[in-house]
Amino acid sequence: MSDVLVPGGRDVRGTLEEPRTDESAGEGSSDAVVVACPPHPQQGGSRSDQRLVAVSEALLEAGIACLRFDYGRWDEGYGEREDVRNAIRWAGERYDRVGVFGYSFGATLALLAPADVDPSPDAVAVLAPTARLADDLDALEAMGSLESPLCVLYGERDTTVDWEPIVELAGERGDETTALAGDHFLLGKHDEIASEVGRFFERTLLGSS
Repeated sequence: MSDVLVPGGRDVRGTLEEPRTDESAGEGSSDAVVVACPPHPQQGGSRSDQRLVAVSEALLEAGIACLRFDYGRWDEGYGEREDVRNAIRWAGERYDRVGVFGYSFGATLALLAPADVDPSPDAVAVLAPTARLADDLDALEAMGSLESPLCVLYGERDTTVDWEPIVELAGERGDETTALAGDHFLLGKHDEIASEVGRFFERTLLGSS
């Protein structure tokens, strides 16, 4: 585990965890990484979110590194979107394959950020996204240009965010969708979420069946 300062002009700090092949040598073994985007920072969202931590643990078991980070100063979603893009760029300079995962606010950013970022992520998984954060932060519109494999997970009883349009469009695109028995917070579902997301990235980033 190591601390990361994501470059880009905002104070964006993260935690990078990598699978190990040789603990004594401290050598990382993965050429794939997932950038994990936390929920709303004004509602307590951070890189320590339990859903992000559970996904990170599943990724490490699959042989994939994970960068969990905190957004810079609150900027109504605009600066936060750039934080995600900068994290993707940072990861792309160091790993051969990059995935993006986000929960809630972070899920919407994970859909928005791949537009106009180089390199674009190789796969995207989102948990409980909402359709838009603002008129010009429209995840549905962003999905129209998303070419990466996409996996959408959502709570069937989630009344907190407007996830239905995202799931409907994902179905039309032929993307993976997974319904979970729960509300927006998906308490008690962390292991199921981690398993689903881990398998998705194992297939898309490592080519495992």
